[in-house]
Amino acid sequence: MTVVEFPQWITIVGNFGFPIAITIYLFSRFEKKLEKLEIVILQLSEVIKEYRKE
Repeated sequence: MTVVEFPQWITIVGNFGFPIAITIYLFSRFEKKLEKLEIVILQLSEVIKEYRKE
């Protein structure tokens, strides 16, 4: 890496580092909510199956 290329890397990290970090954070939170939603949907399907048997 030459001296001329170094500031370009700083610019790239400065421009894209923060949005990438925010995206990873939001995706991790969104994944947890999707897992909870999946569990609730499975429970709801079991309740509906039991209701139809009666």
